[in-house]
This record gives sequence, C-alpha cells and structure tokens, in this order.
Amino acid sequence: MFSGLNKFFKLILPKGLFYRSLIIVAAPVIILQILVTTVFFDSIWIKANKGMTRSLVGELKTLTDFYNENKEIDLLTNIYKKNFDFVINIKEENLPKIESERKFSPMDRSLRRELKSAFGSGNYWFNTTKYKDVVEVRIRSNNRVIQFFFPREKIATSSVRLFLLWVSVPSFLLIFIAIIFLKNQTRPIVNLAKAAERFGKGDYVNEFRPSGASEIRKAAYEFDRMVKRINRHLNQRSEMLSGISHDLRTPLTRLKLQLAMLNQKEISDRMSKDIDEMERMLDDYLQFAKTQTQESTSTIDLNIFFQDILKEFKYKNLHLTTEENYKFVGRKNALKRCFNNLIQNGLSYGKNVYVSLNRAPNRLSILVEDDGPGIPKDQHRNVFKPFYRLDKSRSLNKSGVGLGLSISEDIINSHGGSIQLSKSKYSGLLVKVSLPI
Repeated sequence: MFSGLNKFFKLILPKGLFYRSLIIVAAPVIILQILVTTVFFDSIWIKANKGMTRSLVGELKTLTDFYNENKEIDLLTNIYKKNFDFVINIKEENLPKIESERKFSPMDRSLRRELKSAFGSGNYWFNTTKYKDVVEVRIRSNNRVIQFFFPREKIATSSVRLFLLWVSVPSFLLIFIAIIFLKNQTRPIVNLAKAAERFGKGDYVNEFRPSGASEIRKAAYEFDRMVKRINRHLNQRSEMLSGISHDLRTPLTRLKLQLAMLNQKEISDRMSKDIDEMERMLDDYLQFAKTQTQESTSTIDLNIFFQDILKEFKYKNLHLTTEENYKFVGRKNALKRCFNNLIQNGLSYGKNVYVSLNRAPNRLSILVEDDGPGIPKDQHRNVFKPFYRLDKSRSLNKSGVGLGLSISEDIINSHGGSIQLSKSKYSGLLVKVSLPI
C-alpha cells in the first residue's frame, strides 16, 4: 500500500529541486490558511450570519403579525424607516415566481431557511442580487403582499472580504519571498549541474565560480579541483603520445634514406613498405591524440557541414540525404574527424556510401551506410576497441591500425550521444549516430 502511494506521489510531484522546495514551503502555508478560513466560515461567519438572519426574520414576523391584527402600520413603518432603514410597502398583488436560487450562497441559504420556518413554504419571496446594498423580501399576508426593503448588512457581515484579504495577501507575500530565496539557493546547484554536463560532453569548463550555501560551495569547489586534475591528466597523456609519435618520425626518415641507398632493391622495397605502415600508424596515433585536445563548442549547420565533407572527398558515389536544415552545438573539428573516419571506412570497403539526417524528439540521427561486406553482429562491440582490426568479413585495412571507430565513438560519447552498428539496407554496414539536441 505504502509502496504504491509512494510511486503515485513520485509520479505527480515535480522533479525539479526548486519546485519541490517550493511545495515544502508553500504547502504548509496554504493548508494553514485553508484550515483557518474553514474554521472562520464554519464557526464565526456562518453562525453570525444565521443569528443576524434569525433576528431579522423575527422582526419581519413581528411586523407581519402586527399588520394582520391592526391592518394599519403606518406609525410603525415610519419608526422602522427612521431608526432601522426599513422601507415597507403594502401591495395587492401575488408573489413573484422564483426564477433562480443561489443554493451555494450562505446568505441566501440562511434567509431561505428562516423565512420558511417563520412563514411556511410558498408564502415568501426574496431577492438579494437585484440591488447592490439592499435586500428585498415579500411576505404574503391574507390577500395582500407586504414588501420589505432593508440594508444587506443586516444579514451579511461586512468583515468577510476584509478577512479574506488579510488571509490571502500575507500568504501570497510569504510565498513570493520564498520563491525569491529558493531561486537564489537553487541557482548554484543548477549552474553546477550544467557545468558537470558540459564537462561530461568534453567541453572546456572555464572560470567556474562556486556560489550559494557553504555545502554547495564546497561541492562546487571540489568539482572545480577534479576538473583541473582530469584536464591536466588528459593534457599530459595527449602531449606524451603526440611527442612520442612525433619523435619517432626522425629515425624512420633516416631509415628510409638508408634503405634508398641499398643495392638489394627487393629487401629495400619490403622494408620501405614496413616503414610506410609505421608512419601511417604514427599518423593514427597523432589523430587519436588530437581527439583529446580541448576545443570550444559552436553552432554547426549540419547541411553545410556535410556538404563541405563531400567536397573534400570528391567522390561521386558519396550521397547525402537531408529533409531540412539542422543545427547542432558541438566541437566542429572533432565531429569532422569523426564523420571523416566513418565515411572513409565506408568508401574503403564498399562502392557507395549514403549519409542521411533524421530528427526525432530531442535527438538527431545521422546514418552512414555502405554496400560493402559488412561486419558480423558478434563483432560490433569489438571493432570499437582501440587497435582492434577485423580480418574476416572486411578485408584488412592496410592504411590504419584500428583506431578509426574508437576515435569516432570517443567523440560521439563526449557530445552526449551514442553510436551503433547494424546491417544496412544495401547489405553493408549501417552506422547510426544519435546526438542530443
């Protein structure tokens, strides 16, 4: 029972910290005001209204009985008009028909109850809405109708609106002040969450200032220290890998010069091919190191972005399909490196590559398909491992060392997206890249 109730509250309650805190502050105030207002109406206002209505109906009953016995009430009418603001008229007519009743009006309900108790059903008629500050009551007496006009304040307390005003205005004022303070308290948490999200997507977090309460400041300060340590570690690793790859070029160049001077051309050619492959490996290492460097984000027009990639490849068998203009905020150079790898893989193993862009709610899907031999389903996860080379279904890539898909996955993950492999409709490989928008 409690588990189901807990799930129900989790479903209907807001998810944000600000709105949950606002409910914690505002709910007791609102509940208290509802209780106070209910108690006031039930024990004070309604009872006072009943007492005033009963007293007034008693006066009307007295005047009606006096008229039935004496038939002349001019003197009493003048006295009531002078001292109690009553206007009394004697008319020879029937009671009007009751057109509508305000069943939910406490004033009408009390007046109807008292008149029915004093004069019986069908012997009275009243109207509390025709005049702003005056109530009209008509009583049947023998063959005539006695018409009474009296101030509304005789059956309705004048302090109700003032009471409601004093109850509601301070409540709204307190809630408004709470909103201001809660905004100031939750803003640092929101900023910290945004900074963590940006850092998780590989964006550079610069000049993050801790603010808010001491606990939030401490968390933000530790987050800032962690970001700096991770950035320092990534930079050291990238610089080391880049330095090693760069330094190895010098001895390789010397080896190529020495091989060019050998008389045994067959051995020289085989060794030159090995050195060329080593140079390509170093290029892949350098490319992998570049993916770890910091780059600022910018708004990218993906149609123009892919058109530029197509122009660089200059392949007629590279096709682009898009329905509309798509915008994405990310690191342009890193994304270009990613899709260059995916398209180059497709062109290396197939004759045609098809790139299409589709939009789903909060997601942007980019499909890269080829008509090559494809990759077995049980190898889909392995090909994302660094330096993993697949030799069976797709021919050995002599120009790489198995870092292309690893680099692409790292770039897509750093943008908060995902990359998946499956079989394309062209019987080749389908690479689906999903990015948040």
